[in-house]
Amino acid sequence: MEKIRVGVIGIGNIGSAHAKAIYDGKVEGMTLSAVCDISDEQLDKGRELYPGCAYYTDYKELAKSGAVDAVIVSVPHIFHATIAEFALACGLHVLVEKPVDISVSAAKSLNEVAKKSGKVFGIMFNQRTNNLFQKARELVKNGSLGSLKRSVWIVTNWYRTQKYYDSGDWRATWAGEGGGVLLNQAPHNLDLWQWICGIPTSITAFCAEGKYHNIEVEDDVTIFAEFENGATGTFITSTGEYPGTNRLEITGELGKLVLENGKLKYWKLPKSERELCFAADGMNASVECEYTEIDDTSDFSGHVAILKNFAEAILEGKELLAPGYDGICELMISNAAYLSSWRGGKRISLPFDDAEFDALLAEKMKTSSYREKEKTADRAGEYSSRWQVKW
Repeated sequence: MEKIRVGVIGIGNIGSAHAKAIYDGKVEGMTLSAVCDISDEQLDKGRELYPGCAYYTDYKELAKSGAVDAVIVSVPHIFHATIAEFALACGLHVLVEKPVDISVSAAKSLNEVAKKSGKVFGIMFNQRTNNLFQKARELVKNGSLGSLKRSVWIVTNWYRTQKYYDSGDWRATWAGEGGGVLLNQAPHNLDLWQWICGIPTSITAFCAEGKYHNIEVEDDVTIFAEFENGATGTFITSTGEYPGTNRLEITGELGKLVLENGKLKYWKLPKSERELCFAADGMNASVECEYTEIDDTSDFSGHVAILKNFAEAILEGKELLAPGYDGICELMISNAAYLSSWRGGKRISLPFDDAEFDALLAEKMKTSSYREKEKTADRAGEYSSRWQVKW
């Protein structure tokens, strides 16, 4: 296979950006062969921008057509796993947009299908391409910080207006989107949090629904996490604060990391804080730390980098930076946060009861204001700056 024939399923905002990047030759090893959308209007726009492709309104027809070797799934969250499973079963490689779906149970099912298929399965966690997050992960994983004590991520600069939520009838509804800021804006941050610091053992959360907007899902969240080694973590996010903050601080026995304003700041202790604590002669200590500062030199989106990595995994067997199997990790945190909040702030151990979560989510969806209609969202065609790492 010299070039991977790619089909993009769902050519709304992000899907059209992926399609254009591939069609314009920005992803070596890929060619755009087909696009699919349930909207005739979207497909008409696709015919204008991607002439020579095959066009489908049914993803099953595309997957069975023989016209593609791989698909990118960029439809509403609730359909991610269903479509990805069908494509994998048809012998296609699959790259799915984030989040991998809206429930851990759906992610588990998809992971099983992917394992049986033997195909390359990736997810669009494009912020893993950022050099600062990669460096932070390296310092944590190689033991430079020692045993972690605490992580605190305040990411409240995902500001959205009421007009944003009113722009689509599916937006910010349980039946149409499956959640709010945790499912739409924050999956990248939740993924990076667990990618760097590991999966928590328990979650306690408070998710305020419609606190700042006329919506039925959460727009303000505080999560408290506990980890296996005794470390704790706090994750705070909102779409209702302006100006917001994006600051990640990670503290370990051997130092501290702070990622903010496009910089990674690293304070390295000369010896373990535990040793300093019990060896010090006085009641206080003044210790000189080795200080390092690194700037963000990454591409603002990272989407093309993930597409290139996906192509290399198919053509050359390279390791995926963002395997699709990892999608379940951040989803486990957000699902647990919902479950905790729905149960009055109860501490939820991970893994949790999938069936209980699914039942409670189904009740939310029953009373949701969303009723499915033909999609009418505008197609962007370019990667938007609002999808970047917003320092």
